[in-house]
Amino acid sequence: MNYPSVIEQLRKKEYISRDLHVDVLRLDKLHPIVSGNKWFKLEGHLRQTPLTPGSAIITFGGAWSNHIVATAYTAQELGLRSIGIIRGERPSQLSVTLKDAITYGMTLNFVSRKEYSQKDQPAFLQHLAANYPGAYIIPEGGSGEAGIVGCSEILRHIDSKSYTHILCAIGTGTTFLGILRASTPGQEIIGIPVLKGISSLKDIDGDKFLTPQRSARGRIIPDYHFGGYARHPQQLLDFMNRFYHETGIPSDIVYTGKLFYALEDSISRELYPSHSRLLVIHSGGLQGNRSLSPGQLDF
Repeated sequence: MNYPSVIEQLRKKEYISRDLHVDVLRLDKLHPIVSGNKWFKLEGHLRQTPLTPGSAIITFGGAWSNHIVATAYTAQELGLRSIGIIRGERPSQLSVTLKDAITYGMTLNFVSRKEYSQKDQPAFLQHLAANYPGAYIIPEGGSGEAGIVGCSEILRHIDSKSYTHILCAIGTGTTFLGILRASTPGQEIIGIPVLKGISSLKDIDGDKFLTPQRSARGRIIPDYHFGGYARHPQQLLDFMNRFYHETGIPSDIVYTGKLFYALEDSISRELYPSHSRLLVIHSGGLQGNRSLSPGQLDF
């Protein structure tokens, strides 16, 4: 797959004064709906199994899931059926994200949070497979080996070898692990967790996907989750607005807002030697911002 690799340099005074070159890979510009890393994760999964028109895809997500709406749209474009297993009881008013998923033909199946927590358990998956014979099940967020393989393609369409440090947000860890796979000796791949409980590579890998050589290139910088997954105190919103006015780059309250905040803070803490070349992966996906009240963000 060929895609337009949009790389933008951030020419901020504090970067230049520290002799740092900072680029952003704008995966958010890939597609208006199948945004950013979702494109690569889905491509990895859909390459793994042959699906004929009319076949079904099942996947998982919450009310503001980028993955849910991206899967629904992709399935419609390919002539496939899509079923979304949605976390929590059905609300009286659906989120605009879920309404969009329905517009793209997805059937929504709401389950309790307790039942949803079993989404990776064999018994739960066997029950799904029995109810939807022949369906292909994609894990939450497009994670798993196929998603990692897909995300390893992110760096292979650009000249990434010149970068000394590559930064990305970590949710499921799929994008981070894919980038680590595609990295080269001498690079440091830095992951910024957006939820609590991730402080080392073992928290997302468990020695399943990476060789020791690649693991040595990875680094986790925790404590930029702002209280947990999708938490967005005013401090984060203010930063996102300021960053947008300074750079023209929109970010989201779940992933990239926290990533860019971590970028600026880590530079101010002088984590990178002079002459470093940084690449920040804008993983797209702004659905979470749609949960905010009008006027909270300037974009």
